[in-house]
Amino acid sequence: MTASGQDFAHGYGQSHGHGFDCDVLVIGGGIVGLSTAYALTRAAPGTRVTVLEKEPGPARHQTGRNSGVIHSGIYYRPGSLKARFAVRGAAEMVKFCAEYGIEHKVTGKLIVATGRDELPRLHALVQRGRENGIPVRELGPAQIMEYEPQVRGLAAIRVGTTGVCDFGAVAAQLGAASDADIRYGEEAAAIDRRSWGVAVRTASGAVIRARVLVNCAGLHCDRVARLAGDEPGMRIVPFRGEYYELTRPELVRGLVYPVPDPAFPFLGVHLTRGIDGGVHVGPNAVPALAREGYSWSAVRLRDMAQTLAWPGSWRIARRHWRYGAGELHRSLSRRAFATAVRRLLPAVTEDDLRPAPAGVRAQAVLRDGTLVDDFLIREAPRTVHVLNAPSPAATASLPIGREVARRALTALTGGSLAQSRR
Repeated sequence: MTASGQDFAHGYGQSHGHGFDCDVLVIGGGIVGLSTAYALTRAAPGTRVTVLEKEPGPARHQTGRNSGVIHSGIYYRPGSLKARFAVRGAAEMVKFCAEYGIEHKVTGKLIVATGRDELPRLHALVQRGRENGIPVRELGPAQIMEYEPQVRGLAAIRVGTTGVCDFGAVAAQLGAASDADIRYGEEAAAIDRRSWGVAVRTASGAVIRARVLVNCAGLHCDRVARLAGDEPGMRIVPFRGEYYELTRPELVRGLVYPVPDPAFPFLGVHLTRGIDGGVHVGPNAVPALAREGYSWSAVRLRDMAQTLAWPGSWRIARRHWRYGAGELHRSLSRRAFATAVRRLLPAVTEDDLRPAPAGVRAQAVLRDGTLVDDFLIREAPRTVHVLNAPSPAATASLPIGREVARRALTALTGGSLAQSRR
């Protein structure tokens, strides 16, 4: 039954297999959901796949509102899903873009230490990159200026496999290249799960019956899991990432990053020359007042209430209030934001920063306040839930899609993986 207890499946059972509308129903038309559909139709031709997306088109949230960076995988713990899938996914993403004529560039990037306290973390990144199989080159101050004449730092590393692309165009192509039935403007409103499969009722009143459900709902993935009757053990706490655009893009040639703080899954304010030639500066990371809260004026009381009701939210606030206060100050003050950027790019002024569209990161938070650091995929009977897929999920979307498709096909052909792993 659904979380609301309403039965709308009309008693379809396994003996009524002809009543299924599809074999696998994917909720979410971002890059991960569409990559999953793409992988399903290639791994098992003839599998009937339907994708439900509440927006009128693909990639309207995390996928289409990020910096467009194809990440190398240097930051992520060796052996983790993020490390494995990002390294593999970066190469596959470049190949996919080339195959389908999607604009992209492999530019390389610099990770720059501007203070002595950052040098040990920079050296640790060199080691991590090598463990992950990523070629890195260590640079001194003069070598930094050879790549980026306006950037200053004590030391840096250059990662040659980083690039940029249009992830929105990639998502659209994944949908077009799959054999899936993609239904835009259809929001999942209720889910009824039975022994034979699932039935999903949309906000428009349509009912779709499938053998297996895949939840790739991003900012709403925890809600979809609960609609299906599963307690995910986490909640999405939305963090808005605010960007500026440089009015003097000639100041930056490529991609320039600070040394990240390993205590947080955020990479810090960085400089990104996109495929259009413009340079974006950001993002910061501030709590959003709505799951789709792309500005301070976007407030949704239901979203705020759910965030505040989750014990992990308060534990984050107590543990990291100093970090949060700094991010909030930079959000409210362009002067403070410019001051932070000048650590990397001394020539930048407050007037060089022009506001650009923001994004919201769907960050999974555990009850104890842990920010989930890796991709999180869980199975339950007849369902696969993708519960944490922020950056670098766009980069890693092709291998993520294959992994989710593998689990869905296992559930389709042999029952839920969750039961076999218990």
